[in-house]
Amino acid sequence: MTLTQLLEKVDFELLQGSTDIEISGIVNDSRKVKAGCVFPCIRGNAFDGHKFAEEVAAKGAAAIVVEERVEVPDGVTVVLVGNTRIAMARMAAAWFGYPAEKLKTIGITGTKGKTTTTYMVKSMLESAGIKTGLIGTIETLIGDTKIPSANTTPESLVLQEYLAKMVKAGCGAVVMEVSSQALMMHRVEGITFDIGVFTNISADHIGPGEHSSFEDYMECKSRLFQMCRAGILNGDDIHLGRILEGHTCTTETFGLRPACDLYAEDIRLVSKPGCLGTSFEVKGSMSFHAETDIPGKFSVYNALCAIAICRHFGVDKEQIAKALLDVKVKGRVEMVRVSDDFTFLIDYAHNAMALESILSTLREYKPARLVCVFGCGGNRARSRRYEMGEVSGRCADYTIITSDNPRYEDPEAIMDDIETGIRKTNGKYIRITDRKEAIRAAILGGRPSDVIVLAGKGHEDYQEICGKKYPMDERVLIAEILEEEKKGL
Repeated sequence: MTLTQLLEKVDFELLQGSTDIEISGIVNDSRKVKAGCVFPCIRGNAFDGHKFAEEVAAKGAAAIVVEERVEVPDGVTVVLVGNTRIAMARMAAAWFGYPAEKLKTIGITGTKGKTTTTYMVKSMLESAGIKTGLIGTIETLIGDTKIPSANTTPESLVLQEYLAKMVKAGCGAVVMEVSSQALMMHRVEGITFDIGVFTNISADHIGPGEHSSFEDYMECKSRLFQMCRAGILNGDDIHLGRILEGHTCTTETFGLRPACDLYAEDIRLVSKPGCLGTSFEVKGSMSFHAETDIPGKFSVYNALCAIAICRHFGVDKEQIAKALLDVKVKGRVEMVRVSDDFTFLIDYAHNAMALESILSTLREYKPARLVCVFGCGGNRARSRRYEMGEVSGRCADYTIITSDNPRYEDPEAIMDDIETGIRKTNGKYIRITDRKEAIRAAILGGRPSDVIVLAGKGHEDYQEICGKKYPMDERVLIAEILEEEKKGL
């Protein structure tokens, strides 16, 4: 492919050289530059690609895309653009043959609910025979291929490659989480989503290296609705008006009020042996009874959001209802059948706000005891430990403090900080450093009608200690414990 073809949707000024040259690829990591490639100079928090222009030219880069003039040999083409991230995203789309145009694209943004909603949508669409790719916080799914995620939304080069692979695999649609960081850093630039979705928004991701303010956070989220044809939004969110400022798409809403286009009523908590869920009546643009084996009011919002999306694909209510009952999301209020006497689940809650949310939700099911097993990661803000300890002591009946990802810290010191928080409350607790043994204690100590939650790890399948990640999947640990107890080990 020629540089001219790569730049067909990029506004640029040619500073030197020619665009009528063959390009071997697009590379934005100076360490991976190869002969004949184009190198977009990306500015990041730690590195500025412009400082590597001379180095990549010496390595054989045929062209360099810049936001400012750089000094390189005359034989290297230099292209000036307003924003190299935007240019890279559009070049990536061209390089991979504009794969988003060959798929029905669904982009979901919001503070909470993105991950669960994407899995619900995938389940519903595939129940209707629409092969669907998924890109999100946990993983990317392309047919039977699972790729662990480094970012909620991949960098544009990786994203376009994944979309191309989905097209090749025969997918007809893709549902993806679109983070505020992705919108801010133009990772989804060049994609016009068929459907853009807003789940909700609350203060998060504000600070150095992320968003400067809540207003900035909302502004980035709102960009999705200038990049999609149809918008589906949470009509109950108090910030909806701000999210819709400048929107260019059609809009419809979901929520718990009849004023929304799609809404739920008669919400009921469902308790079954070893399992919690919700049931509700869907009203408005569709009408049927729905149930999901995911507890809490937030699961109703997620389900309504998924239903509103899949209605546009002609998925019928019977298929939707079945898919809702079948969907499972790794590490997101994930039920693990341990006993019919009590409920056991895994959740990713790893800060005070998330922990309070999940514990408050589970409390609504009126368990005999609410038991929380958690730890905190090392080399992170100590305040999080105090806060999570206080939340668990206040919201749970019994806490088992254990180790999470200690990284380069002493697990006992981290647990000391958690204990400091719990001591501000009247909550009962014990300490068991080894996470497997903490889980064993929770299982063996389970009483009829208890609800036990393992918080913090969620979908993670490792424990990070002194810079190394050791395999540790809580589902595997649970299976091992049950087998060991069965054998009397």
